[in-house]
Amino acid sequence: VQLAESGGGSVQAGASLTLSCTASGRTLSTFAMGWFRQTPGKEREFVAAMNWINENTYYADSVKDRFTLSRDNTKNTLVLQMDSLKPEDTAIYYCAHRFEGTHPIRSPESYRYWGQGTQVTVSE
Repeated sequence: VQLAESGGGSVQAGASLTLSCTASGRTLSTFAMGWFRQTPGKEREFVAAMNWINENTYYADSVKDRFTLSRDNTKNTLVLQMDSLKPEDTAIYYCAHRFEGTHPIRSPESYRYWGQGTQVTVSE
């Protein structure tokens, strides 16, 4: 599985950004895809994820009501709409993919495939 991310950039607080992640390769049995983020010196943290089977979505408390996940089935793409951005949202955002569903969907250790990361910078 290959993951191609797009979007990201530098914006001011209160603005919006959209991140996209397109999966290619052996994706027929996808269980979930999601987004994680990381800042220097900190562990990678869960942002949002979608169960690819029932399309249930999950969000970190810090982004709930501001970020929205959607899916483009024709393009096998996961889209993260980020609204009302805050400086604390500044991080490298990584797309992730998993086939199995036995571990918590919020756990980064459960994801096998990762994108290269895209920088999101939010200034005051």
